[in-house]
Amino acid sequence: MSNVSEIFGSMVFSDAVMRDRLPKETYKALCQTIKNGEYLDKSIAPVVASAMKDWAIEKGATHFTHWFQPMTGITAEKHDSFISPTGDGRVIMEFSGKELTKGEPDASSFPSGGLRATFEARGYTAWDPTSYAFVKDGVLYIPTAFCSYGGEALDKKTPLLRSMEALNKQAMRILALFGNADVSHVNATVGAEQEYFLVDRNLYDQRMDLIFTGRTLFGARPPKGQELDDHYFGTINPRVAAYMKDLNDELWKLGVLAKTEHNEVAPAQHELAPVFTTVNLASDQNQLTMEIMQKVAGKHGMVCLLHEKPFAGVNGSGKHNNWALATDTGVNLLEPGATPCENAQFLLFLCAVIKAVDEYQDLLRISVASAGNDHRLGGNEAPPAIVSIFLGSELEAILSAIEKDEAYDAGEKKQLKIGVHALPRIRQDTTDRNRTSPFAFTGNKFEFRMPGSAVSISEANIVINTAVAEELCQFADALEKADDFDEALHNLIKNVIRDHKRIIFNGNGYDAAWVEEAKRRGLLNLGSTPECLPRMLDEKNIRLFTAHKVFSPAEIHARCEIQLEGYSKIINIEGLTMVDMVMKEILPAVTSYASDLGDAVLTKKSVVKTIDCSYEEEIIEKLSSLSGMAFSAVKKLDEALTAAAAISCCETQALYYKDHVLPQMETIRGYVDEMQTITSADYWPYPSYNELLFGVR
Repeated sequence: MSNVSEIFGSMVFSDAVMRDRLPKETYKALCQTIKNGEYLDKSIAPVVASAMKDWAIEKGATHFTHWFQPMTGITAEKHDSFISPTGDGRVIMEFSGKELTKGEPDASSFPSGGLRATFEARGYTAWDPTSYAFVKDGVLYIPTAFCSYGGEALDKKTPLLRSMEALNKQAMRILALFGNADVSHVNATVGAEQEYFLVDRNLYDQRMDLIFTGRTLFGARPPKGQELDDHYFGTINPRVAAYMKDLNDELWKLGVLAKTEHNEVAPAQHELAPVFTTVNLASDQNQLTMEIMQKVAGKHGMVCLLHEKPFAGVNGSGKHNNWALATDTGVNLLEPGATPCENAQFLLFLCAVIKAVDEYQDLLRISVASAGNDHRLGGNEAPPAIVSIFLGSELEAILSAIEKDEAYDAGEKKQLKIGVHALPRIRQDTTDRNRTSPFAFTGNKFEFRMPGSAVSISEANIVINTAVAEELCQFADALEKADDFDEALHNLIKNVIRDHKRIIFNGNGYDAAWVEEAKRRGLLNLGSTPECLPRMLDEKNIRLFTAHKVFSPAEIHARCEIQLEGYSKIINIEGLTMVDMVMKEILPAVTSYASDLGDAVLTKKSVVKTIDCSYEEEIIEKLSSLSGMAFSAVKKLDEALTAAAAISCCETQALYYKDHVLPQMETIRGYVDEMQTITSADYWPYPSYNELLFGVR
């Protein structure tokens, strides 16, 4: 049995390791860079590199890599060995400060969205000292940012770091107004809950759709799904428990604070939740978690599915992004607090989030946009595409009282004034959670439930960080010049509540009436990726990102193009896979079964001419009709795919895939799934939902 305290972080070049191995002054300088974002003195890089190399070699490393997050949505790495020839036929192990701080991978094959010509291959990786290096599989991994020759961000880490700095800058201005002289830095902290499915490897290998697309394009619903709620928090079967144990061990070695594990609602679905950490580290660790989940599953004869909706009719998988703000002195700025002064500060930060979510609801929707997530949003415990905030009844009542200058009854009637005046203590968890809310306050943090299970959490947190930074900037501008701080603070909070209360909704997000109510309030309902992505280029959104130096205009346009192209490519792959499955395996299998039934009828009637063969004849007739309709629909899908490929405008092409290709795919699925229900399992060419969802034993 693993000794957790011994293995935890054993493969990480952590703060404790650096403190032990680096000269005192070098360690101190590096800490200033990590904690306060100060520039790294070039003179210390060789010292850090030497210590890092020696430590990594002791851990079994022979190579190093600059580990980065390009716009593919997954991580990238190129391995270089430590060896260097000595001239006498031998080698020594070397690792320079330059190799630590800067790399030059070939960037020509990574998505750039037109930021660079295809023949321009040069790209650079730059060490991110705020995220610890680690050793995995005999390689020293160095977390890095990735940019083009011209300095444009080609990754997800660079803008995330920029958004963190923007948020810190504006939060510090607010804290100064409240007299927090001991605080030197503010960080967004995140805990990313990760949902996933486990299926048997042998069954997975028989499903072309799972292999190529990550989801089942066909599959009749099983007799039993998640109706009984018996899987949720149920006893974890031994095979899955063994997987979870190995997963924890591997994650703990890499310093990932894997904390909670349990069965999720859908059969074969599970969840892992980590402890909160700074958003940059949380993003890196979530990328690692997804990779390790899939690798460990293979060792147990299983496959880990991270697609947002691998199975129709049951829950999809999300990645709940629990976001909070913390000072370097350990104060959670979204903690309501026990005194009026603390509450005043809390309410101001709360209002910044409310205003940010209302004004940039389109960007929040964009941050979770993907072909996979479009299938998930709006049902089976996934939030709807309409962005709203859940605060709970007590907090909403307090805000309402402030807005109206009315008394709030918290045991006794009190006129609510901000600042040093009497404001009741705001307790945590006074109302139930709302699982249909996209953005819910859960006591001392916000849970953003919209991100899909396969995506990087960087996208969502870039938007949240930057939008909140913008609102804090506006608040600071107003309060810094106020003659009467308390009065100005009260009026500011009151006005924000009045102007942005439309975004607050504590009801059922699945209720059809909410769609109409949201429309009446002026909230957006962006149901698909092609509908929301072009809004990234709205003037207000470009102004937001450029004002806080998170993206340049060119970088924003590039990301919009990359995501639209990515959506189209995914749907195209799914469509082509569907055509192959139907034409090469499903229709031949159905035809074979119908033919054998026909032979059975002839055999029976050759013995007794009056024998009842209505079962066989009815099935033959129905399969013949369905297969004919499926064949006709596949031809139309093939034509639609050809037409889509000929469209040059990425926005028009994505909309075509949504409006013409996807509906045709759904039509075909309907025919095929119905055929499966009346075709003998011995003939059906693919493992069924029965086997996939209940096959891990």
